Order: sequence, then C-alpha cells, then structure tokens
Amino acid sequence: MNAPEFAQPMTADPTPSAFQARLAAAAARIETELQRRIDAEVRPGETARPERLVAAMRHATLDGGKRLRPFLVIESAAALGAVTEGAAGAGILSAAAAIELVHCYSLVHDDLPAMDDDDLRRGRPTTHRAFDEATAILAGDALLTYAFDILADTGAIGDAATRLALVAGLARAAGLGGMVGGQVFDLTAEGRYAADGRPLHLSAAEIRRLQAMKTGALLTFCCEAGAILAGTSRAERDMMRRFGRLIGEAFQMADDLIDVESLPEAAGKATGKDAARGKATLWASLGTAGMRAELDRLTAAAEATLAPLGASAATLVETARFIARRRF
Repeated sequence: MNAPEFAQPMTADPTPSAFQARLAAAAARIETELQRRIDAEVRPGETARPERLVAAMRHATLDGGKRLRPFLVIESAAALGAVTEGAAGAGILSAAAAIELVHCYSLVHDDLPAMDDDDLRRGRPTTHRAFDEATAILAGDALLTYAFDILADTGAIGDAATRLALVAGLARAAGLGGMVGGQVFDLTAEGRYAADGRPLHLSAAEIRRLQAMKTGALLTFCCEAGAILAGTSRAERDMMRRFGRLIGEAFQMADDLIDVESLPEAAGKATGKDAARGKATLWASLGTAGMRAELDRLTAAAEATLAPLGASAATLVETARFIARRRF
C-alpha cells in the first residue's frame, strides 16, 4: 500500500476535513512501516521468528486505531522544522512506529483477564481471545522489546545521542514511573490490593497523577520525541513536553466520557466498565458538563503553549481540538 507522504506542516489553520485526511495519511504510512517490521523475515542476530507469535503481534498491531501517537511524533518533528518525508524522514517514521509498538503492547496486556478482562478491542477479538493468554502475553513482550530494537538500530534513526535520548525517554514514559506505574495505581484504586477488595476513593489530585502516568506519559513523550528527532533546543523540548502533558490529560478525560456515553459498537470496545469496576475517573466529581469545560480549558492551554511556533503548529493545535472533541 502506497500512502501519500507529508509535506511540511500546514501553514494555515486546517479544516477538520483536511486534518482528518492528514491523520489518515499518517496512519497509512505507519501501517506500511509496521507491516514491514512485523513479518517472518529473520533479521541479523535472530535465530527464528515463530509463526504463531508473528501472527499474534500482527493481530495486535495492524489494521486498527487512528495511530495518534505516531502522528504526534511526526507532526511535532515537522512543526519544529524537521523533514518528515522521503529518505530524510525515514528515521522519524521508524521512531514513530517503535512508539506505536509500545502502545499496542500495553493494550494487549491491559485486555488480559488479570487486568481489564476485555473481549473486544478496535471492533474485533482481543489478542488473548483470538489466540490464547500465553501467546498474548508473549506477543506483548515481543512488541515492547522490538520497539527498543528499532530505536537502537544504528541504520535507522539519527546519531547515537538521538537514539540514546529516545531509548531513555521511552523507557521512562512506559515503565516504572510512567505507564506501568500508572497501571498499578489504577489496579490499587479498583481495590485489587485491598484486603476487603473494595475500591479506594482517590482525590482528584491522585486521579490526575494516575492518569498522567498511565495514559499521559506516553502521549507526552510522543511530542518530546518529535523535538528530539528534530534536534531542537532544551527549551523547545520542554515546550513540547508541556503541550504533551496537556493533551494527555485531555485524552484521558475524553476517554472517560466515551466510557460513560458511547455504545460498544461505536467505541469498538466494551464501555460502561469504569463505573462498574470502581475505576478512578474525574467524571464522578466533575460530571459531564464539568469534564467538557475542563476539556475546553486544556485545549486552550495547549494552543497557547504552542503560540511561539506560529502557523507551523497549526496541525498540532488541531490535534488538541480533535482529542478533546472525539467521541469514539
């Protein structure tokens, strides 16, 4: 499948239809890259690629999702002046695909019976339902480690300093003090580790911390990764991190509203489970109107954060709006 390549960032405020087309084009490029990476061909240093494991990895990764995280990597780099197309942009595409592998691994493991016990993901059976639990665990493990294989590849991404910054940043976003740590806080809030099994009542600040780790950390790193790949200053990296934190918070709020308001057929996954399991969300304290007001505030703050970039940030600004107003 040949997908259109990106030019540099839009120089005017993109219409929703133009933005959707750009998002779809990025998804097509990432899909092609993931198909190329997750195949049966044995790479140097490998002995074999088990057919069943490859099939499970492809099931978990291909043909689904809007590819928002790699889109943020590509668009953040482009907004800061990097070339994202052709041979010059191949490293950015590789890094974006690697981060998507980490996201897909997290979904495979989140869906397991020991975690959220879901049967549906992106409108089709979850990996442990399509294969089995052991294969799903191993597929998630393989996706996670493959991401770092790609980032460390001397022939794919930038110089050694760039690769090291990407590896370290992704490890921290995805690991103990990021996504995995946030998942532990989430399970604790559900009462998984309480003697009586009852959910804990977290404060709004504790819920925001949980969500900043479980969901926000990886989204934040996607934006910072674009700055790393663009070779920008520390100040610009910090700016992209601030933007990423704001849209990460907005993403989780929108996701919580989807769980409350959407049908499973529209969302492509089970809905209404958060309240049933006592999951910690801000909806219980803010309500729908309060959540939407907070989403408006976060969107405005995200747009203001990127003001120094002017028109080159137009696509990222529209991305923030898209995240806040999505319904499924």
